[in-house]
Amino acid sequence: MTIQPPMVFDDAAIQSIIGKIDMRTALVGMFRALAGGSATQPAQTLSLFPHDGGDFITYLGVLASEKVFGAKLSPYIPGDGKALVTAWTVLMSMETGAPLLLCDSKRLTTERTAATTALAVDLLARKNAGILTVVGTGAVGLAHLRHAEGVRPWREVRLCSPSAGRKPGLPDKLADGTPVVTFTDADKAASGADVVMLCTSSGTPVIDVGRLPGGVLVTSISTNVANAREIDPAALSGLDVYCDYRATTPASAGEMKLAAAAGTWSADCLLGDLPELVTGRATLPSRTRPAFFRSIGLGLEDIAAAAAVLAAART
Repeated sequence: MTIQPPMVFDDAAIQSIIGKIDMRTALVGMFRALAGGSATQPAQTLSLFPHDGGDFITYLGVLASEKVFGAKLSPYIPGDGKALVTAWTVLMSMETGAPLLLCDSKRLTTERTAATTALAVDLLARKNAGILTVVGTGAVGLAHLRHAEGVRPWREVRLCSPSAGRKPGLPDKLADGTPVVTFTDADKAASGADVVMLCTSSGTPVIDVGRLPGGVLVTSISTNVANAREIDPAALSGLDVYCDYRATTPASAGEMKLAAAAGTWSADCLLGDLPELVTGRATLPSRTRPAFFRSIGLGLEDIAAAAAVLAAART
């Protein structure tokens, strides 16, 4: 048997092909596979470099439905003034055991994170949701806006960050003409919104979810910061809580870990995860209190994204 060398895609190659990928379809297929037992999601692991030299997170996944497995390695390397964060994914064949693809995953991570959140918004937000707030105006926040743009017929979109008022290049409207307004205060931007997407690298709460009425959906993502959280852990007990994968997220998400340690919340309180939501097996939000969706980023999301890259490259 002749083993072909793996394809290698740097960031420029990923950028040239990413427009050919239907990330949402790839993720829905993966979550259905996970729900049906044809995918395996081990817990992510954090490995520390000696002498406070940084760390790296390993994201693993087996996607038997696509006959692939692999890992993404995401290091955090402290520097003078600014840390270096990279990510590379290796995709392997379940049939030959050989590597199929090695790709720069930084841009793919942004896309799969935003697509995962947008999928959760589509499944959890009220059907008549009309006001969307995105907190974070970096690449991740703008990707979230792009993926969420068509999820609901928004009548108003708010973009928020401390520098939003002076940051060039931010959109002032969506493709359909919906106005985009900028805010610098996150609580003001969240007030009156139907969906609030937190897309920051903060290790401390970004908004006061206790101020929000029932029916609002808040989403949150992860960073490499220890115990990263964008809401107060004490607030979890007053929310309808969901996550990307109940088997692994509570052990990694900062606010969940801290709330569990304080005895104010437990993973038993989760109402559903994405495998359950995409297959219609999860309890939907009560609408009597805010709903909260927490994503830590799954290795299977990275494997599904890499498999989509490989498929696009082959065609």
